Amino acid sequence: VQLVESGGGLVQAGGSLRLSCAASGTIVSINTMGWYRQAPGKQRELVAAITSGGSTNYADSVKGRFTISRDNAKNTVYLQMNSLKPEDTAVYYCNAKLPMTWGTQYDYWGQGTQVTVSS
Repeated sequence: VQLVESGGGLVQAGGSLRLSCAASGTIVSINTMGWYRQAPGKQRELVAAITSGGSTNYADSVKGRFTISRDNAKNTVYLQMNSLKPEDTAVYYCNAKLPMTWGTQYDYWGQGTQVTVSS
C-alpha cells in the first residue's frame, strides 16, 4: 500500500491550501485516515482524522480553520486549510489505518509534504 500526498507549498498568512492523499495497492478497506504534522524540533502531532463513516476529529489549534474529508471510492483523503498561520508551518504526513487479522490495524504513512506559511 502506498500513500501519495500532494498540495503542499508556500502561502502567505491568511491564505489557503488543500492537501490530497491517495492510497493505492491491495486495499480492501481503510479504517481511519488522517493528517499529522511535524515542525522542526517538535514531535509529530495529529492535525485531523476521519473514520470510514465520516466522523472527524481535529486538533484544537486547527478547529474552525481546517476541514478534513475523504472519498472512500477513491481511497483519498483531503485537508482544506484556511486562515493559515505561520505556526502551521510543518511537514504534513498522511496516515491510513488498514484493518488486519484478529481485529488489529496497521499504520501506513505518506512521504510528507511541506507547508510553509510566511508572515
